[in-house]
Amino acid sequence: MPSSTTPFSSVADRTPLILDGGMGRELHRMGAPFRQPEWSALSLMERPDLVQQAHENFLKAGAHVITTNSYAVVPFHIGEERFAARGEELARLSGHLGRQAIAAQAQGGKPSLLAGSLPPAGGSYRPDLFTPQKAEAILTPLIRGLAPSADLWLAETQSSIAELQTAHRLVQQSTDDARPFWGSFTLDDSDPAALIHQHAPVRLRSGELLEEAVEAALQLKLEALLFNCSDPRIMETALHTARKVLKTHGDSTTLKLGVYANGFAHNHHDGEGEGANESITPLDGTLTSQRYADFAQHWLAAGADIIGGCCGIGPEHVAALAARFS
Repeated sequence: MPSSTTPFSSVADRTPLILDGGMGRELHRMGAPFRQPEWSALSLMERPDLVQQAHENFLKAGAHVITTNSYAVVPFHIGEERFAARGEELARLSGHLGRQAIAAQAQGGKPSLLAGSLPPAGGSYRPDLFTPQKAEAILTPLIRGLAPSADLWLAETQSSIAELQTAHRLVQQSTDDARPFWGSFTLDDSDPAALIHQHAPVRLRSGELLEEAVEAALQLKLEALLFNCSDPRIMETALHTARKVLKTHGDSTTLKLGVYANGFAHNHHDGEGEGANESITPLDGTLTSQRYADFAQHWLAAGADIIGGCCGIGPEHVAALAARFS
């Protein structure tokens, strides 16, 4: 059963809540069934035991929150016919496996939580493919499948404000509970140097300004706003930008901020539909666990309440975060 624990019950000491890392690359590393276009959904269908093991690997490393392996349970990855026949079932299975992993690794102290992953309906980095109608047809069965297991909702890798607003609306329509809702935007990282040196504003992959996205999150009354699946070098600037917006609202907001960056060697995809969706993007071999923890130290100083990893960030990176912030 989902937990009633408030995840931010003890963050006054500025110890961040630690998320897991990238499920797909961890399954790939483990030798689990893995290929495009199915991505991490292939293991869910063929070797669910390895999905549970991957979750446990992150929990053993020190993650406080793990995320369901439902990101690739969309027609883009598993096909229209298979999604229609098995989408809700696979989402339910992903939630069950997450709960099983938490139970298997249960220890004293703060309980681990399960975030129900709500992915972008049209595929990663593709705001141009988004329509509310398509999102409703895809996300509604995922929400039904995840509802029995999730402690909180995580609409992740959202490329536009409309994507997040639609996911939030559908959860409100489909459930009658008050579970926390977290939203996570992926950012335009095509020119990291310009962002690092503040020569350009931070934008979503849709082109919308980050300031507009933060205001939208406040209007939705989210518990947390995160930035994910983007270059770790730009995340500190994103956090500073978001904090400036929050300061204009004074004590009227309790919105938490978080980061879980990716480990890609190259984040700029010149061809639409390539990279994040149609190939296995090379990883940055220099992004060691300690270097990632160094980035995270700066994120914490910039106001991050939640820190984890996305594609290419494995249990060794999460262990480094847990050790750094213990």
